[in-house]
Amino acid sequence: MHTSRRNFPSINTLSAFECAARHLNFTRAAEEMNLTQSAISRQIRDLELQLGVTLFERVRKRVVLTEAGARFLADARYLIEQTEGLVYRTMAAAKAEAMLSIATLPTFGSHWLAPRLPDFLAENPDLAINIESRWSPFAMQDQFIDVAVHFGRPIWAGATCHPLCAEMMVPVAAPSLVKLHRLNSAQKLVNTPLLHLQTRQTGWRDWFEQQGIENKEPFKGHRFDQFSMIIEAASAGMGAGLLPFYLIEQQVMQGSLKVIDPTPLNTEDAYFLAIPDDKAEKPGVVAFTKWIRKQIKNPVMHLDEVDSPIA
Repeated sequence: MHTSRRNFPSINTLSAFECAARHLNFTRAAEEMNLTQSAISRQIRDLELQLGVTLFERVRKRVVLTEAGARFLADARYLIEQTEGLVYRTMAAAKAEAMLSIATLPTFGSHWLAPRLPDFLAENPDLAINIESRWSPFAMQDQFIDVAVHFGRPIWAGATCHPLCAEMMVPVAAPSLVKLHRLNSAQKLVNTPLLHLQTRQTGWRDWFEQQGIENKEPFKGHRFDQFSMIIEAASAGMGAGLLPFYLIEQQVMQGSLKVIDPTPLNTEDAYFLAIPDDKAEKPGVVAFTKWIRKQIKNPVMHLDEVDSPIA
């Protein structure tokens, strides 16, 4: 059933509501939007009539959001952000033949993908790229994403997952920590401060069990919600981190981190390239898929090349 778009609030009206809700003051909202207070009040009143709900109420001479207003604010901000993103993506691609939107895990994007992207753009000079961080699967079609780097199992609704590589988690530490705790054997890690990833709570326990090393306190230590934080903490000597080798190639090559034991933790999860079924033939997606597979096959450094303190 077709609904007239006349029933939908304009982006200007939504922006006026969001601004008023952020300030909880119509006068400040008017100043920010370069409008009069009466214009803001009129837009809010029209929006309330259009929605059939009260968005603001006055309590002790203060303007506050109603429960319905608070709920609508979250959706309004999402629509505004989506509209802004659409405009900026279009502007960014104005002088490019095509735009490629990539979703990636945050640390993968900053430590692995971003440093290599100049090579990809050199091969595809007429392509503009848009990169967004994502933690878990989402509806790519709704967010204008062409391809996503995915970790876990090859499952993504509306998309096909193409394998990239397995994950190789290895224990690493700063040279200062290696010296302090005399980390010349994997066994010495039992008495070393450990750094944990909040979403991989059993990582260290699994690694010790795989190595046949008894550790009665494998969960003891500091916790972080991103690999990037663990990389920085480990480099600063805060503790030993269990990290994917591909994320720390540069740190190992530069000597700020040392691989304590090159035996990686075996996991059932892996990295995949998730491509929406309707984007599989898009030239930019085809080019990116070919390029990233080549990068995976030719790493900056192989794990068997590392200089481990274990003799």
